[in-house]
Amino acid sequence: MSAAQKTFFDISLLRRVFLYARPYKKKFYLSIALAILLAIITPIRPYLIKFTVDKFIAGDPTATFTPWYFDIAEMLVVITLIQIALIIIETLFRFVFSFTTALLGQAVVKDIRVETFQKIINLNLRQFDRTPIGTLTTRTINDIESINDIFSDGLVPIIADLLSIICVLSMMFWMDWRLTLIALIPFPIILIATYYFKESINRSFLKVRNAVAALNAFVQEHLTGMQIVQAFAAEDQELDKFKKINREHRNANIKAIFAYSVFFPVVEIVLALAIGLVVWWTAGEALNLHRGQQGTVMAFILMLNLLFRPLRVLADKFNVLQMGIIASERVFKVIDNDDVLHPPEGGYVQTAERIKGAVDFNHVWFAYQNEQYVLKEVNFQINPGETVAVVGHTGSGKTTIISLLNRLYQIQRGEIKIDDININSYQPDILRKNIGVVLQDVFLFSGSIIDNITLRNPDISREKVMEAAKLIGMHEFIMRLPGGYDYNVMERGATLSLGQRQLLSFIRALLYDPAILILDEATSSVDTESELLIQNAIDKLIKGRTSIVIAHRLSTIQKADKIIVLDKGVIKEVGTNEELLKLGGFYSKLYQMQFHRTAEE
Repeated sequence: MSAAQKTFFDISLLRRVFLYARPYKKKFYLSIALAILLAIITPIRPYLIKFTVDKFIAGDPTATFTPWYFDIAEMLVVITLIQIALIIIETLFRFVFSFTTALLGQAVVKDIRVETFQKIINLNLRQFDRTPIGTLTTRTINDIESINDIFSDGLVPIIADLLSIICVLSMMFWMDWRLTLIALIPFPIILIATYYFKESINRSFLKVRNAVAALNAFVQEHLTGMQIVQAFAAEDQELDKFKKINREHRNANIKAIFAYSVFFPVVEIVLALAIGLVVWWTAGEALNLHRGQQGTVMAFILMLNLLFRPLRVLADKFNVLQMGIIASERVFKVIDNDDVLHPPEGGYVQTAERIKGAVDFNHVWFAYQNEQYVLKEVNFQINPGETVAVVGHTGSGKTTIISLLNRLYQIQRGEIKIDDININSYQPDILRKNIGVVLQDVFLFSGSIIDNITLRNPDISREKVMEAAKLIGMHEFIMRLPGGYDYNVMERGATLSLGQRQLLSFIRALLYDPAILILDEATSSVDTESELLIQNAIDKLIKGRTSIVIAHRLSTIQKADKIIVLDKGVIKEVGTNEELLKLGGFYSKLYQMQFHRTAEE
């Protein structure tokens, strides 16, 4: 048995999905009640047609029983009105049933999607290093939408269809059990066809789901990296890759379409055979017994159509249910992912939200994967209010240090303390509110400038934003933009230069008034004039707060109280600018390289 088939019989998954329907149990009970009522109403109209034809049309009118207050013509009108009333009631019930099941599904989907996204934004960053963004997008959008199908096209509609089949068959057996058995002679054909159809569609749906995930991951990645694709004229190569993935998606859908194209005609043929057998049998009875069977024939033809109508879609609904369960398993893997920050055994420490800013790295080892350590035996201390520069070649581990200080990654060995307290003992939100970061690669969300600066924090007023912008020297530039602080920077800040985006991120960090300020190559992509503006602001802002500066610019490094020199994850030297230059070691070489490069510029 395949994994997919095992999943279909995993009742625990289905039960877990329905736990999300608990807040909406009234809607669920209403849909079940409507399913029962519809099943009961469905065979009544064919029976009334049989009664009308046999008693009032084909039968002997003088032998027909009617209430004393109705003649035959009036009785026909009454039955017709009853039929119309039943049609209206059934239509209303079906509308409410369809709307309720869809509403229930959307309500459940809303809750699951919120829970899934909440888990995603709290996962440790290494999960995003390992998992393609497009895959998580598929889990949050496509797979959760398949869970909606469990309610709108899955379990509840299946129950409704099965009840309808039972009620129709019961009515048929009650009317004429022999004729019912004759009509069901071709029924094994439909059972065999349904089984093969379900299996074929199941395989196709799995391939379609996998192809959709691949498409999402590919498109997400290439839209994000479109600048690289176009800059290196790689459009044709990437288009060929996309065509291959898209071709697999098309082929999977074609197989599903082929299965539908075979199954539905088979159902129609079986229905025609059943109707033919009914007509043949009743015609023989009419000749042998000399009694009319017109009403019975008409009722059975109608009931066979009512019987085969759910049979046409029942296998499809079982596949929808199965795909929904498979999708729920994928979504629950995200929800159950335990790679999040956990409180220590004794709970988080109760500290004031404002920390002093003493930093202590004590024998820290860290690796992104397995034991390929990026930092090895790192030891250093920073006193509150000190400015420390971290220098080293690309890949030496400079940016990793600030990621660990923020608890974006967990260290394998050693200990990191802030104010003599292990950072694992701080509540993550309190810790990160006290650490302001300006990264080299600035990310801006689509939206206004002020929303990107405040991150929609209601506690930060427009006046504070403008004050910080003036301090950085960005206020006049912002006011020249259409809409000023309400100017839409578009996705990833596409309408601003890299230097302008860095200046905005600098304002964003300053507004949170952090106890520890981290600048990761913060001035690497701005011109000299902008750097002077930032440097003047830095001089004012680092006063009284701990600052960690990762920079190549000499002006920033020279003002540091302490310089930490990294190489391949190991601290080579620690000291002031003058002390390290006198040593004539690793830092001195870096300094001379930077000096000559600056002189050439």
